[in-house]
Amino acid sequence: MQAGDFFSQALVYLAAAVISVPIAKRLGLGSVLGYLLAGMIIGPFGLHLIGEEGQDVMHFAEFGVVMMLFLIGLELKPALLWKMRIPILGLGGLQLSLTALAIMILGIIFGFSWQMALVIGLTLALSSTAIIIQSLNEKKLAGTVGGKNVFSVLLFQDIAIIPILAFMPLLATLDAGAVSGTHGEEQLTWTSGLSVWAQTLVVLGAITSIIVAGKFLIGPIFRILAKTRLREIFTAAALLLIISIAVLMMKVGLSPALGTFLAGVILAQSEFRHELETDIEPFKGLLLGLFFIAIGASIDFQLIGDKPLLITELVVGLILIKFLVLFTIGKVFKMCLDNNFFFAFSLAQGGEFAFVLFSFAVNNHVLEGGVANTLIAVVALTMALTPLIMLVNEKLIQPRFGTKERKERPADHIDEENPIIIAGFGRMGSIIGRFIQACGLSATYLDIDPDNVEFLRRLGLNVYYGDASRFDLLKAAGAQHARILIITVDEGDKILEIAKTAQKHFPHLEIISRASGWRNVYDLYELDIEHVYKETFGSAMIMASDAVSKMGLRKYQINRLSKMFSLHDAKAVKEFAKTRRENKSYIRDIKQHFEDLERLMLEDQADAYEEKDLGWDISTRVDEYTKKSD
Repeated sequence: MQAGDFFSQALVYLAAAVISVPIAKRLGLGSVLGYLLAGMIIGPFGLHLIGEEGQDVMHFAEFGVVMMLFLIGLELKPALLWKMRIPILGLGGLQLSLTALAIMILGIIFGFSWQMALVIGLTLALSSTAIIIQSLNEKKLAGTVGGKNVFSVLLFQDIAIIPILAFMPLLATLDAGAVSGTHGEEQLTWTSGLSVWAQTLVVLGAITSIIVAGKFLIGPIFRILAKTRLREIFTAAALLLIISIAVLMMKVGLSPALGTFLAGVILAQSEFRHELETDIEPFKGLLLGLFFIAIGASIDFQLIGDKPLLITELVVGLILIKFLVLFTIGKVFKMCLDNNFFFAFSLAQGGEFAFVLFSFAVNNHVLEGGVANTLIAVVALTMALTPLIMLVNEKLIQPRFGTKERKERPADHIDEENPIIIAGFGRMGSIIGRFIQACGLSATYLDIDPDNVEFLRRLGLNVYYGDASRFDLLKAAGAQHARILIITVDEGDKILEIAKTAQKHFPHLEIISRASGWRNVYDLYELDIEHVYKETFGSAMIMASDAVSKMGLRKYQINRLSKMFSLHDAKAVKEFAKTRRENKSYIRDIKQHFEDLERLMLEDQADAYEEKDLGWDISTRVDEYTKKSD
């Protein structure tokens, strides 16, 4: 490709991403679907803005997946992997084996040899790590029970690629002439022409070299580079590390993503872990986006147009089979209904490694080229449909069925009455509750999350399950005799619901409420609730006080200034609540508040210090505010 062609292609790819992704995000479709749609539009089967060289881009873009696996590995220490061995082997092993078996049986029924059917089953059983991880991170679901289970399955699948690639050549049944017509080209590796035992030794040697280098060589090399204090050199070394491992893995016929994942796990305990993450993250994000565009561009709409019924049946069949297998496994592992739906919908698609495995199968005379091309189109379509499927689950399935178990569970019977009721026993509620208990006072604790309630009870805390916005639950908790209701739940809307219910039915209760932001504060003030606390305000003030203390201010002065800031801010927020619906007045009042508060605090410092004590010019800034006010 000439330089002019390269820049033209780069212009098309970047323009497609910049235009399509914000639109997709605005429509609630997520960035992944935006990239895929952009690829479909600009691809050789769309507007033809990029030609067949898009296949070269695909090979380049796959490096984004390699980087993603490396970063995932950096997050997983070997001890954590060992702790996750049950979900990885249980969920992942069952999913791969049962899905592959089901597809293999169907393949044999439809006339394929058992060898072909087995390869098709193993390949289609894999899911898209790139799309799912990106979607989990965007929706902040990676830390949920469903997200962790999904990750365990993906981890097992990525590890399983090694034995699948090693096992595939043994299934060869076709003549060399029967495998034409694929996108892939046969690649010579160090293991080409070797016996199975020799190939195994070469592969084990490569993996061992990665482990040894990660443990004993990479650390000292990075320490030497770190001493140069040149960030670009460190970044270049990080990229060199990943590219070297990727090339080594390809030379021995293995997945480069798996090699870099292994290196990431080894380096997870390195002191350079966070620096590596920071340097590689931008490249990973850009290349992953390019990868998704290339996936969209690779969808052969001409092939789909020639066989629309067959392709549709295969796409629907693959998604349905994987969904049923995953949902059954979720039931076996006793996932609650909402987590099980999320688990099954997330993984019910083909994966990016199918492009590699199908080409590898053709080159090793296991599959025919026509069959592989059809299945590649099916996999690409299922990947493109994944964000939509997850959106259907989120918008249609979860509201109707996913929370059914939680809704149907009756509130706990409360057999105690205390002067204080705490609604929400999460991050803030647990701190408040433990402090009150340590002060010798009694409180009744309520929480809406059944998993959290169960966990807290195992810790010996008497927490009750129930929705504190319901009158009957507050009454059962003794609200008619209590003195104080402390609201510490996360959601701003739920905070308002609880406050309104308490005010309506138990007006004697003094309400102390957490607020999730300024808007939530305003809503609570409009209900005439006096004791409102922004959830991050206290921690932010402590951090700010520590910072200015290190800059030379004395402790007693910091205490005076922090009290002044807090009182002035609390008073101002009450005023903002009155004008917030009048946009011009609201903005004007906030700007004036910032200026007044800064002037007051600067004047206080100017009275208490000489400028030489602090090292910055306070009097000049005070004069600036005085001129403004004049």
